[in-house]
Amino acid sequence: MKMNGARMMLECLKKEGVDTIFGYPGGTVINLYDELYSFKEIHHILPRHEQAGTHAADGYARATGRVGVALATSGPGATNTVTAIATAYMDSIPMVIITGQVPTPLIGNDAFQEVDIIGITRPCTKHSFLIRDVKDIALTMKKAFYIARSGRPGPVLVDFPKDVQMAQGEFHYPATVDIRGYKPNLSGHPRQVEKAVAMIIDSRRPVMYVGGGAVLGDASESVTELARKLSIPVTTTLMGLGAFPESDYLSLGMLGMHGAYCANMAMTHSDLIIAIGARFDDRVTGKLSTFAPHAKIIHIDVDPTSIKKNVRVDLPIVGDVKDVLTKMIAVADKSKEKLAEFTSALAPWHADIDDWKEKHPLAYKQSSTIIKPQYVIQKLRELSDEDAIISTDVGQHQMWTAQFFKFNKPRTLLTSGGLGTMGFGLPAAMGAQAAFPNRQVITICGDGGVQMNIQEMATLVQNRLPVKIVILNNNFLGMVRQWQELFFDKRYSSTCMELPIDYIKLADAFGAKGFLATKPGDVESVITQGFKENGPVIMEFKVAREEKVLPMVPAGASLNEMVLNA
Repeated sequence: MKMNGARMMLECLKKEGVDTIFGYPGGTVINLYDELYSFKEIHHILPRHEQAGTHAADGYARATGRVGVALATSGPGATNTVTAIATAYMDSIPMVIITGQVPTPLIGNDAFQEVDIIGITRPCTKHSFLIRDVKDIALTMKKAFYIARSGRPGPVLVDFPKDVQMAQGEFHYPATVDIRGYKPNLSGHPRQVEKAVAMIIDSRRPVMYVGGGAVLGDASESVTELARKLSIPVTTTLMGLGAFPESDYLSLGMLGMHGAYCANMAMTHSDLIIAIGARFDDRVTGKLSTFAPHAKIIHIDVDPTSIKKNVRVDLPIVGDVKDVLTKMIAVADKSKEKLAEFTSALAPWHADIDDWKEKHPLAYKQSSTIIKPQYVIQKLRELSDEDAIISTDVGQHQMWTAQFFKFNKPRTLLTSGGLGTMGFGLPAAMGAQAAFPNRQVITICGDGGVQMNIQEMATLVQNRLPVKIVILNNNFLGMVRQWQELFFDKRYSSTCMELPIDYIKLADAFGAKGFLATKPGDVESVITQGFKENGPVIMEFKVAREEKVLPMVPAGASLNEMVLNA
């Protein structure tokens, strides 16, 4: 079938099962948009900023497990996507970003709205392509989607010059693709799996340490089955929340800088850590030289470069986490007698953990006059749907959400973990709501982060996306303020946001509803009112201004050196 390059691109997206793209038009993608005008198979959502559109594609990918697609024009349109691409790259999110480019004869001539977007994004993409010939479009897109979703997922950028979009050619989409030099190993080695199970049975203080790879690899059920079968306590990273139900007795909650006391103490005293799709980030390990001093480490990850990158590993297993865990369960099932002895020998370990849980639980004191942010989070959990999708911005509210919301299902928390991108929460929720129009989607933000992409309220209203926006307003850049209080003698340098913004009027200006809570007695009624509305809603909560996220492991300290009260 003969067609122009722009139409070919849309046909490629259709072949890959893409139903929604987030894009912003411009001169070098005008041909694509002309074809899109009559291409009804793909729904297009117009954000108010390219960064937000790319975050929305990211949120779509995190919520669905499918590849998110963003589209931007050349020059500033392309550069506006960079923060969102880096966000996706750090958290291993499968995305394809299509950027318009000046005609191929003008590349390198400093033409109007020309930038080397491939060069700019090379450090924060899994791979990138520049399409120079209409004959290459189909194969390039097949490769782009394969690379984005396979192995350790990540964003792939495709730069698409205007003259290639206009050129005519024959369209044939390949059924398969073979890329020399890119052969991700998905199958865990059986001998390594057997060794791992033997190490577990020999241990007496094991901990399963579960990261975002378990969510991305759809391994939540396997994680849960293995943990329950072996009676092993489970702690998760921020990105791993939901991979194991936090309502389960074996759950330790999140570990790390703002993790639960019991989780950090369990890691410190463990004799075996089974790391599943986690990368031993510095926010998790604390001081590396004192991290898990008594533990042997089994590290399961699809990305071999992540293993031994930050910590020593006694047993590496390279492979898809779901494949490896399924094999481990099968091996464990063959050793039922040994398993019975092993699980009964864990009684003292579980007693220690119970003692840590009782000694220092996650807690706060709600007064009768000032709203504590933790109380809002707990009320949101109590009043929201069980399968509600929660996105967050970055800062104190993000950590309170991780501590107090209690996630029981995977892909229900969308948050920027690796890059820590303020402004992520609202557009990510937008992408999730576009993917699941009938599910409850809530974004929890601070007053700092929400202002970074507040313009997307217009996108929500225009597209009838009923996202519920929760603003925990303390008139501070809260997390930086907390550090200034604890470590810089309360010298609040440029963290106070005193300008009074009327978010309720702002909601009204966009054609949405807004509700305000100023005292604890207002919290439940505001949430209930907000949830009843059919469209997008802003729910603002005036919270305690100098509330801190605790526990906290100070920078450079060991995991067991936690600030519990301050």
